[in-house]
Amino acid sequence: MNDLDHDTSDDLPEGPSKTQRKQEMHALQDIGEQLVALNKARLAQLNLPETLLDAVIEAKRLTRHEAVRRQMQYLGKLMRNVDAEPIQAKLDEWNNVTRAHAAKFHQLEHWRDRLLQEENALSELVAEHPHIDIQQIRTLIRNAQKEAAANKPPKSSRALFKLLREAILNQNESDPEPA
Repeated sequence: MNDLDHDTSDDLPEGPSKTQRKQEMHALQDIGEQLVALNKARLAQLNLPETLLDAVIEAKRLTRHEAVRRQMQYLGKLMRNVDAEPIQAKLDEWNNVTRAHAAKFHQLEHWRDRLLQEENALSELVAEHPHIDIQQIRTLIRNAQKEAAANKPPKSSRALFKLLREAILNQNESDPEPA
């Protein structure tokens, strides 16, 4: 029997392709870059292995482009020996919390701007948030408009934002979750 008749490729287990391995390595390196961007308090919350933590701290210290690039590759290599799933999950959680916080902040700014510019905005706000102190809001709106007309610092506008933040966010936190 001829050796060419035997196909030995069927006997070998199929592993990930070179492209897949490279993509996985780049994904681990990206996680390493996210770790470098974190502050010390957040890094401490992740309970990273000492070698990985040392490499992250070293990457923060480096300034030259080529040195940073090599350190990022090293971080990617170290990440191969670590379960990256919980690290990525925590990073995603922190990013989503930040986005959600920014969205709430923009919503509050939008309400404040509408209250200062539109007549019917107060009635809409009261319809959405009936527990809110209407009298205090009216006073702050009036004072903020006077301050803006006189080119004074926006003390009342800031106070209005603070009141909205306390009233709306406290209500949102006390609302039961929808089933």
